[in-house]
Order: sequence, then C-alpha cells, then structure tokens
Amino acid sequence: MKKIELLSPAGDLERLKLALLYGADAVYIGGQEYSLRANATNFSIEEIKEACTFAHERNKKVYLTANIVFHNEDISGVEDYLRQVANAGIDAFIVSDPFIIQYIRKNFPDVEVHVSTQGSTTNVEAVNYWKDEGVKRVVLARELSMEEIQTIIEKTGVDIEVFIHGAMCTFYSGRCTLSNYFTNRDSNRGGCSQVCRFAFDLENEDSQKFTMATKDLNLADQIENMIKIGVTSLKVEGRMRSHYYLATVISSYRKLIDLCYQDKLTKEALEEEKKILARVANRETSSHYFTHQADETDQYYTGRQELSNQDYLAYVLDYDHEKQMITISERNYFEPNTEVEIFMPSGKRISFTIDTIYDQELNPLEKACHPEEILKISVPEEVEANSMMRMKIN
Repeated sequence: MKKIELLSPAGDLERLKLALLYGADAVYIGGQEYSLRANATNFSIEEIKEACTFAHERNKKVYLTANIVFHNEDISGVEDYLRQVANAGIDAFIVSDPFIIQYIRKNFPDVEVHVSTQGSTTNVEAVNYWKDEGVKRVVLARELSMEEIQTIIEKTGVDIEVFIHGAMCTFYSGRCTLSNYFTNRDSNRGGCSQVCRFAFDLENEDSQKFTMATKDLNLADQIENMIKIGVTSLKVEGRMRSHYYLATVISSYRKLIDLCYQDKLTKEALEEEKKILARVANRETSSHYFTHQADETDQYYTGRQELSNQDYLAYVLDYDHEKQMITISERNYFEPNTEVEIFMPSGKRISFTIDTIYDQELNPLEKACHPEEILKISVPEEVEANSMMRMKIN
C-alpha cells in the first residue's frame, strides 16, 4: 500500500527547502502569475527550476498552482507561461479552469493535473467528470464529512487530496466575493482581503464587535481515519506562514503519519503533538466538517483574540563538535536557566536547560534580547543544521 502523502505549502524557495527537510513529501507553490496568493513572494521560473532540482534530488515533488478564476483578460500569455513552468520540471499543476486543464492534458501529458479546491468539488459525479477529463487528483472542497470523502474515494478511484491543517474560508472555497464588494480586490484571482476576519461595529452597540471568522482546521487526531479510507494526500494550508510555523506543523504531522504506519501511535504521542500544534498558531482550531456539521462552535463571533506567542527562540546556524556548542540566530527573548527544546529536520528532539548564553566572542550574556543577534550556547548532544529552538512545551 502506498504511503499517504504529506503536502506542504511554500511561499518562497527558503520555505520550500525547509518544508522538504522537515518531512513533507511534496510542496505546492505559486508562480508569479495566476496564483491565488498574490501577496506571497512566489517563484520565478528560475526559482521553480531550482525548487524542482532540490525536491527531485530527495525523491520529492513540486506542484504549482495556477488556480485563479480566469477572466478574459487573464488568458493572454497563459499558454506560454504554462509551457515555461512545465519545462522547469514540476510534477503537477493545481488548477480549476476547464480550458487550462484541457490545454495541459493536450500539451504536457507527463505532468499531472490536480483540480484545486477552488473547483468546490463535493460529489462523486463531479469527481468522475474530472477523471474522464484526464485529471489525476482532485483536491476536495473543505466542506465535506469523512463519510462523504470515503464514498467519493470508493466510487471513483481518483486520487483524493484533503486539507488537514490551517486557515479555513468562512464561505465556500472558491465562491466568495465579499472581498470584491468591500475592498475591490478579487478573492478568486489572488486578492482576498479576508473580509470575514474584519471586526464590524454592531448597530446600537458602543463596544462590542461582530466577526464571522472561522476557527482554523486541525485534523491531527484523524490521521488514522484518513489512511483507512484511502486519502492520497494530506494538505497543510499556509503559503504566507512563517518558517517556524511550517517547520513545526510539518514536523508534527510527519511524526504522526510515521507512527500510524508503524502501528505505534499512542494517545500520549498524539496529545504531545496536539499541544505543539496548538502553541504554534494564534487561533483556536476545530475539526470542522470532517467530523460534524459545522455550527456556531466552529467560528468566532465576538470577543475573539489572536495572540501570538514567543515560543520560537532561535534558528540553529551551526554545530561545533569540539566545543559541543551551537551557533544560533536569535528570534525571541530568553535567559539562562530557560528550559528549551531543539527540534531537527530528521524529527529528533532534545530538551535541556540553557546554562550560559555567549556572544560570538564567547563573552557570557545575562540575556538574549536582540532578534537576529548571533549567539552561542552549549548543548548536550549533536544538533543538525537547520534545526530550531523553542520553549519546552509541557
């Protein structure tokens, strides 16, 4: 049985490399044209080539999104762009427009076509339609239950991709026009201003605000069910998210997936990863439609708070074997006697209490309080490059 895929977002080349190093089997990226994350850095053609080389050397994959809702003025130049991207070496296009699908299937038969969640695919007949059009995979709408997903898999035989973590659209994915009306930014062509997260004044209320914002998605405790029903790929949302967020989320889901296949996923291990995932985000989470018909408990209305934490302490630049010391780039404040954890791309984690903080000349410091300052600390064992240090999560 083929192992379920862990699919990570990547907003730029650095994030792509981190996501793959921390355990993603594939990444999805946006080019500088036709992508729904217009405010992300996104990838030039040369960067797409570098991304594909990096991934393929590690037997991993790169998917490119060209999933905007195309208007007439968007069509000009798209064929040439798709040709450049295909020649750059990508493994699949994530798209939603029938014309684009037809063009890719005709001209680039070796590149897979994945129907984006922007297609709002929710039923067996729609999936079979895409199957007949030569589509390899369908990213289902996020508004489906486990039972609905299982039925689609059993009755179509198409590879199915499901979102498992990250932000949710308050309205049907790919069908919202609030941003268009409120801010004149087309949410379906990369310009969503997230009006659903605005705080609105209530009539005749002096202080209370109203928001319709949706809680984030978290299906960490549903990994076993996803594997059992035959889901092909587990997708994490977040091309705009931080390096630390991606490394943390991908690392935790990598561990959960591997434990499932080893038949070693215990309640204790699951709870540990859920604590880590809860700390890395600043919004509450829910399982949403996967386990129940979404209701008022899945959204914020009034009194919503989004507070960021300072768990992420440092990025590991180097390890000195002789001195058993790491060189780090500081991210948040910490002091001696702070209990910390270093998590590594391989999945290994070590916990210890910081003894002394040193500057680059090995002068001891009372505290670390300057973001991106280069510091050194002693560690109890070897640390991999590209590791990250955070507060110990108890």
